[in-house]
Amino acid sequence: TMLQNMQTKVTEEGKREEDLFHKFMCYCKTSRGDLEKSIADAEAKIEGAGAALKEATEKKAQLDADVKEHTASRDEAKKTMAEATALREKEAEAYAKNKADLETNIAAIAKAVAALEKGAAGAFLQTPSAAAVRTWAMERADLPDESRQELLAFLSGGDAEGYVP
Repeated sequence: TMLQNMQTKVTEEGKREEDLFHKFMCYCKTSRGDLEKSIADAEAKIEGAGAALKEATEKKAQLDADVKEHTASRDEAKKTMAEATALREKEAEAYAKNKADLETNIAAIAKAVAALEKGAAGAFLQTPSAAAVRTWAMERADLPDESRQELLAFLSGGDAEGYVP
């Protein structure tokens, strides 16, 4: 009986192993197609990912070049703006100085005209306004030489023959 029990047990184990063998063989036969499809899909994904990686790398290189170019362009624009600002400030300073000089000269000429109209030419020639007009005529005025000489002679008090206010 013990031998019979063992024989029954061994037979049952053999049958179980045979069932498992058939089950695994069936799994191997049926799942092979699924595994091959899965492998093919994975290989296609790898190729697609490689192409996408290459495209992304090229795009990154292009963007890096664009950033470098735009940075240089921005730096150049900043430099140009700084130069233009400095030039504008210099020109504004020169303009303000020139404007002040011209306003002073205009005021002096207005006083000279007013004095001349009143007939006080001799008194006018002694004023700071006459000195300002004389300086303007000598240094800055865009006058022909003959007119400049007449004006300077008048302001100096000489060569006033024939002039009656």
